[in-house]
Amino acid sequence: MLIVRFQRDISEQIASLARQFPALVLTGARQTGKTTLLRELFPQHSYVSLDLPSAAELAERAPEQFLAEHPAPALIDEVQYAPKLFRHLKLAIDRNRHQNGAFILTGSQKFVLMKEISDSLAGRAAIVELETLSLAEIAQHGSFPTDVRELVAAIVRGGFPDLWRDRSIDSSAFYRAYLSSYLERDVRQILNVSSLRDFERFLRACAARSAQILDKAGLARDIGVSSTAVNDWLSVLEASNQVQLLEPYFENVGKRLVKRPKLYFSDTGLLCYLLGQDESSLPRSPYLGSLWETAIYAELRKKRDREGARSTLWFYRDAQQREVDFVIAQGNALHLVEAKWSENPDPRDAHGLEIVATMLRERSKRSEVDTAIVCRTPHPSALGSGTRVLDLKALALT
Repeated sequence: MLIVRFQRDISEQIASLARQFPALVLTGARQTGKTTLLRELFPQHSYVSLDLPSAAELAERAPEQFLAEHPAPALIDEVQYAPKLFRHLKLAIDRNRHQNGAFILTGSQKFVLMKEISDSLAGRAAIVELETLSLAEIAQHGSFPTDVRELVAAIVRGGFPDLWRDRSIDSSAFYRAYLSSYLERDVRQILNVSSLRDFERFLRACAARSAQILDKAGLARDIGVSSTAVNDWLSVLEASNQVQLLEPYFENVGKRLVKRPKLYFSDTGLLCYLLGQDESSLPRSPYLGSLWETAIYAELRKKRDREGARSTLWFYRDAQQREVDFVIAQGNALHLVEAKWSENPDPRDAHGLEIVATMLRERSKRSEVDTAIVCRTPHPSALGSGTRVLDLKALALT
């Protein structure tokens, strides 16, 4: 059995921020590799996990004693389990304000974590989010997936590090256990859900809507719950980093733009599991297009994070139903990106994309607006109209 290690692209950014701030907070869904990464980056820090009930109880009941037993420099895992600890972390930091990197904290529940940070550690803590492995990170121990079989396998397996450290792990069994743990631990703690079965039905209904504009009323109607429940449950999914909401693009283009965000699952592997898709069924699945778009959005987010968030991501849709999957704003440039599973797109596939690009060139203040289609092309090139045709590797690595 071969077990491998992955060099995370975000490592340099984390190390740099820890040299600039007294505390660093690494968020992300469970099992994205937060603890493994931080213990490698900060081997001199003492380590304690509040996943251990006795440690969490001490940190919450007697935070001064807890910090005396775990003084700086310290790595504190799952810190959201002890909200009362944050005020004492502030005091400890302020006693030695120039000791940067004193406390390295992790948390998998932003719902609690961000409130406590804004109340107690504002200006004292850098915040970074760790997602599952990018395709480029996975390719450190293999090749970048390019053909249909490899791409389908990568989408179905997803990016959780354990699945790629040990490829003998059955992904369905992994996600079954992951979902059970998520429902029992995170959902029950964040929200008093009267029926986990109803929440799981909600989760699967959201999965069927990944890469679609969010329709809360439709979700409530289909599941048979109140709109209040849908709002609360969506907050749970966001807080535990299971879904991402992509906002529509606004910039001097009038009132024709939609206002609702698009819903995406953070990881395609969990999404495939919830949709009942495997390597044999996915190529013929009606969900293939939305899964491809979800995978591309994940790669765009990870690329943005790797580059230090020098760009912002949006989608475009107006009252005339003109759509662009992704709008990347970077400096004075806009990059319009369309996701298509096809292998050989033609100029007709770029027609709507280029109409929106022309309109944005006329109405926005950006000096450059370009267009691209991300697909399965074996040869990245350009259509006659100037739209670039990229494969996923070119998108991820450029």
